[in-house]
Amino acid sequence: MANRTDPSAKSIRGTNPQNLVEKILRSKIYQNTYWKEQCFGLTAETLVDKAMELDHLGGTFGGNRKPTPFMCLVMKMLQIQPEKDIVVEFIKNDDYKYVRVLGAFYLRLTGTDVDIYRYLEPLYNDYRKLRQKLSDGNYALTHVDEVIDELLTNDYSCDIALPRVKKRLNLETAGTLEPRKSVLEDDFEEEEEKEDNDQLDDGLEDGGYEKDYHHGRSPTRERDRDRRRDSYRHRDRDHDRDRDYDRDRDHDRDYDRERGRGRDRDRDRDRERDRDRDRYRLREEKEYGRDREREREREGRERDRDRERRDRDRRRSTDRKRRGRSSISPRRHAVEQEDAGTRAEPKKKKEKKEKKDDGTDHPDPEIAEANRIRASLGLKPLKL
Repeated sequence: MANRTDPSAKSIRGTNPQNLVEKILRSKIYQNTYWKEQCFGLTAETLVDKAMELDHLGGTFGGNRKPTPFMCLVMKMLQIQPEKDIVVEFIKNDDYKYVRVLGAFYLRLTGTDVDIYRYLEPLYNDYRKLRQKLSDGNYALTHVDEVIDELLTNDYSCDIALPRVKKRLNLETAGTLEPRKSVLEDDFEEEEEKEDNDQLDDGLEDGGYEKDYHHGRSPTRERDRDRRRDSYRHRDRDHDRDRDYDRDRDHDRDYDRERGRGRDRDRDRDRERDRDRDRYRLREEKEYGRDREREREREGRERDRDRERRDRDRRRSTDRKRRGRSSISPRRHAVEQEDAGTRAEPKKKKEKKEKKDDGTDHPDPEIAEANRIRASLGLKPLKL
């Protein structure tokens, strides 16, 4: 409830007055101790006492961007929305300079274009010093006219985005705003009158131009004065036009700079993405190479194990054969040889018997030849 806008407050530029402050800064103000303790329950009348206690101005400061009391009071004015007469009295206050700056800042946020130029431009003649708290927490010296120039020419002030205002030249052309009248014009007229009086005295002493100076002023001098006054007004108008042009140029330059920074950020982001892609590809290639190397080493180890296994099996079989031969006893070996001999003798006897039955082994060569012929013919051998 303490942070809610006054129900009777009117919308500013189509939105809640407190929305003129960014959400992040608004939340920081709501959490600030000065806001909770000093700004609770303030009204348009009691707000003046708190404004008179201000000794510096600024937006946020420190690492956590803590809001200043000046910004808290600006937020309180947006919340309770004081009447325009009270804000004008703030601006016209000559005794307390921070009260004047507070009213000017609030009017810059909520006022119309005509009211902004009408009430803030006369403050160009206030050259009193002000203390401004910077973002790092240190203080800097500034002046009231510098703060007013910042409000009229810049888009940001005290970490708040200021609403856009129309150019003064356009308002003068539309007839809603009178041409600016410089305070120095009164001094200029006084200087002109002093020069006219001096020349009048010199003319009376010389006896010349008595008719022209009968009315106290020369028509020629009147025309020169009017011409100079017009030139002075045109110079002020040119100055305002140059200031508007400079403000637009600065805004365009800031926009181009931000756009260039955006392009640089995109370019850096693309480069970083390409770098990450190259690093990822190199990492994958290294991992693939390591996997291939491990695979080759594993295959080599398997081949070595297979070779060792085959060699071991071959050695085992050879040793088994050797052990088989060497394990037969001499007695068994003799028995085996005898068995082999006994098996061979019948064969020899049979062969010998066959030879004898055939008759080819007859001692007589002629009979043996005849028996061979008969054996080839299938006849019985000769028995002689």
